[in-house]
Amino acid sequence: QVQLVESGGGLVQAGGSLRLSCSASGRAFSNYAMGWFRQAPGKEREFVVAITWSGLSTSPADSVKGRFTISRDLVKNTVYLQMNSLKPEDTAAYYCAANLGGLRNARDPRRIDYWGQGTQVTVSS
Repeated sequence: QVQLVESGGGLVQAGGSLRLSCSASGRAFSNYAMGWFRQAPGKEREFVVAITWSGLSTSPADSVKGRFTISRDLVKNTVYLQMNSLKPEDTAAYYCAANLGGLRNARDPRRIDYWGQGTQVTVSS
């Protein structure tokens, strides 16, 4: 069992930056690929970015490539999402996710093993 708790959301102006954190507890956190998803009101949950269990490989969605960066600290059991050059269309609830498989599975919301409760990010124009 893995528990995930996100933090760091808030209100920011377009062009600004935020860093989200996802603190994990439970057994064998280091075995899981981790990802971030987001969901805007009235829309489906969409993939943002994922990272392998080792932290050596990442896979961002095209919409955030070059702006968002995922990283993980295996000692602190924490995953981070650094978001730069934020746009109003980035406004959504952001969810941390864990998958026992590889990077491909961590990109698919249907294959996620554990979800966090979400943190709201609002980007004003």
